[in-house]
Amino acid sequence: MTRVLQAETRGPQSGSVRSAVVFVHGYGANGADLLGLADPLAPHLPDTLFVAPDAPEAIPGFPGGYQWFPIPWLDGSSEEEAARGLDAAAADLNAFLDALMVDHDLLPEQVCLFGFSQGTMMSLHVAPRREDPVAGIVGFSGRLLYPELLADETVSRMPVLLVHGDMDDVVPPASLPQAVEALQGAGFRDVYAHVMKGTAHGIAPDGLSVALAFMRDQLGL
Repeated sequence: MTRVLQAETRGPQSGSVRSAVVFVHGYGANGADLLGLADPLAPHLPDTLFVAPDAPEAIPGFPGGYQWFPIPWLDGSSEEEAARGLDAAAADLNAFLDALMVDHDLLPEQVCLFGFSQGTMMSLHVAPRREDPVAGIVGFSGRLLYPELLADETVSRMPVLLVHGDMDDVVPPASLPQAVEALQGAGFRDVYAHVMKGTAHGIAPDGLSVALAFMRDQLGL
């Protein structure tokens, strides 16, 4: 039984939905945390619906904060609990994406995933295992989970843009080249990377500009 994800949305400026960007937030945040990025993006993606679901699990001590799955080095959970949480959240996000496409009459190639931190981990885990490739994945400040399984478990391959700050003290910057290597090793042909100079665990203007250009290309705009 999948859990229904609650989501914040921002409609397209044109009034017509021809594509969607799904923001997948990080640990301890919520959908609204990333939906503000629609403000600078929307003028350049006028036919795009922006959707930002909340992760399925509230975190004690984080008012309004959610997690996609437990993180052992933060909350003392076991690796087994984290793996079970990831599997459950992947099913939830898959169901959310399926419903989004049906509700708005969108094809997978009209949808981009935009993840941050744990949301990048989710996006890189879920999208390659879906039957049909989405338009692309933008992953900020995250890492690829279980890289050793990717080649065997990948079903569809889509363009991927990974962006990371070189001063990130939450998720090591080395996670970017490690993910690129694993993706390319699993047959992903279009893998791009951008390093935000002088940036910690966040999204800098230069990274967002690169992400916008990538999404416009993948959505055919």
